[in-house]
Amino acid sequence: MSYLSIIFLQIVAPILILLIIGALLQKKFTFNLKALSQLITYCFMPVAVLMNLYETKVNMSVLAQVAFFIVLFIGSQMIISQFIAKLLKLNRTESAVFKNSVVLINSGNYGIPVAQLVFHSQPIGVAIQVILVIFQNITTYTYGLYNLISATKSGIEIVKDLFKMPIVHALVIGIILNVWNITLPETVEIPLNHIAEGFIAIALITLGAQLSQIEIRTIVNKTILISCFTRLVVGPLCALFVIWILGLHGVVAQSLFIASSFPTSRNSSSLALEYDVESNIAAQTVLFSTIVSCLTVTVVIYLSTIFFV
Repeated sequence: MSYLSIIFLQIVAPILILLIIGALLQKKFTFNLKALSQLITYCFMPVAVLMNLYETKVNMSVLAQVAFFIVLFIGSQMIISQFIAKLLKLNRTESAVFKNSVVLINSGNYGIPVAQLVFHSQPIGVAIQVILVIFQNITTYTYGLYNLISATKSGIEIVKDLFKMPIVHALVIGIILNVWNITLPETVEIPLNHIAEGFIAIALITLGAQLSQIEIRTIVNKTILISCFTRLVVGPLCALFVIWILGLHGVVAQSLFIASSFPTSRNSSSLALEYDVESNIAAQTVLFSTIVSCLTVTVVIYLSTIFFV
């Protein structure tokens, strides 16, 4: 079976099924999407991040290589997205969502299955992807969150809102637990694991419910197309350049190159819905980039086997 069909059947199709379930349930029951968004933001999301940080064991030498890559790669995506947003003359809210759609990558429920598929005989490839998930979480709830808050607020209000977010507390607690090797009692760990395991399903079902309220004819517009092109095509090209600068090779280079090609993170849509910042555009971008990535990610995987043998 080709990479294209494997990626679609094992990664994209399950995501689409959860989106469809959410859309059908929304049509029948008309959920309160704001309440669902708050449940994700204040419960499922922070617990999932905390447990991800708590359970991940990191090799320091690999971590250093990945960290250098992330700083240069994510930095380049921030600069490029800022430049394009100005070029398109987007307003503050549109610009915030556009920049998040380029910078925030679905490294979790999309990236890890891809890594497990490609690097099934090379565990370091999967380990690198887990490290990237951690860095992406940090980027999402610092840079991404700041973008959305600053689109509607300014000054001290931004700082206050950032420190109120439970995800920030979860990041700090997760890092402390990991670095100091603190073991959670089973009475606490078991319910937290249950919540973390439900995060992906709840987030995607909510996204599907949100998408069901959008007119299909509006899904393809210039901003969304440019966003997807920048995320899925320009992103991997920038990653190649960064890999070349850092002199990376082998599985590390291959894993990072593939990771740069993943679609827009579903968290960008969840946060946009929570803060009511162009949430429809954010949801459409996640859906469109996920579908198109079935082709583009396959191409990048193929190229990675040529460039980094």
